[in-house]
Amino acid sequence: MNQSSMKAAIYESFNGRISVQDVPVPKISESGVLIQVMATGVCRSDWHGWKGHDGDIKQCGLPFCPGHEFSGVVVSVGTNVQRFRPGDRVTIPFILSCGKCHHCSSGQPTVCAQQQQPGFTQWGSFAEFVSIPRADRNLRHLPPKVSFVQAAALGCRFTTAYRAVIQQGRVKRGDSVAVFGCGGLGLSCIMMAASQGAKTIIALDVSGLALEKAKELGATHTVLIDKAGGQDPKDVAAASARYTKFQEGADLTIDAAGFPATSEAAVYAARPGGRMVQVGLPFGSPKIPMSLVAGREIEIVGSHGFDAKDLPDLLELIAENAAMDPTVLVESCVSLEEGCEALMEMDKKSPLGMTMITKFGSHQSRL
Repeated sequence: MNQSSMKAAIYESFNGRISVQDVPVPKISESGVLIQVMATGVCRSDWHGWKGHDGDIKQCGLPFCPGHEFSGVVVSVGTNVQRFRPGDRVTIPFILSCGKCHHCSSGQPTVCAQQQQPGFTQWGSFAEFVSIPRADRNLRHLPPKVSFVQAAALGCRFTTAYRAVIQQGRVKRGDSVAVFGCGGLGLSCIMMAASQGAKTIIALDVSGLALEKAKELGATHTVLIDKAGGQDPKDVAAASARYTKFQEGADLTIDAAGFPATSEAAVYAARPGGRMVQVGLPFGSPKIPMSLVAGREIEIVGSHGFDAKDLPDLLELIAENAAMDPTVLVESCVSLEEGCEALMEMDKKSPLGMTMITKFGSHQSRL
């Protein structure tokens, strides 16, 4: 590739202006590939990074380019790459595991001791091109029926929801599930719970529009939380529990928002012997009622990312099952400049569904 510079969204200080700048095209390692980004999602996790909540970005240093859920086309490959070549349509989970540490060796790559993450440990995908290391281990081909936007929508929220609901939450047919927060991740969790035959799915959010979308995607009940934040987490939990068997709480509760109040409420909302999954990126200091956790034998489980080896199965599921199409969560497709604005706007509001960047400096995604 002869191009030496590219357009990328850059912030030079935490909480500072994000702007599109001309920067050098990133180099690739011997095990890496350079990808032309065709679609990339604007995620609440990117907002956390921009606000200075993420230690990996602080360690990487500023200026920084966000973005971690994307798809694209391979442009060039490192000398040690065997499975990919220029022109391949690809995507990745956002955790790039090493395959060598003790966690990877024991089948736990999502907690890899040497994990790398575009948009956190290195510059991300809010750019025309992104450099991805460890390609043979983590990169995956797109099936012909899966579009760039579908794959990018999978890249964080949908895959993260799959792990949270199915793998970590171990949801079963007939279960009751309460999902706190109905942004892109929460709505994905609702779709996953519905796909597994959950009988009762309770969606909780401060937005009436988000709750309407949740109903469209499989929620059986909704609870509107006070926007002013005046509701006690116990009261929010009680509002969801009234829809469950014996009104004692859900089999599985999921905090998909990450706010202290939603984390606390999700614990209170779990039935005795139930399970709470923390999947929304937490910040602040929630006051978890550990006496309740002990007394009710509530299981609290963390969930982070997705294993690359499971990605082909999920991609095939999307290709063959219209009910699992993640593009129903895409609210708008925008330019790189508009994506910068959308990320900064998360200071004021959470978008209904996903914002997807598909128009870059010199190209537009062939959807």
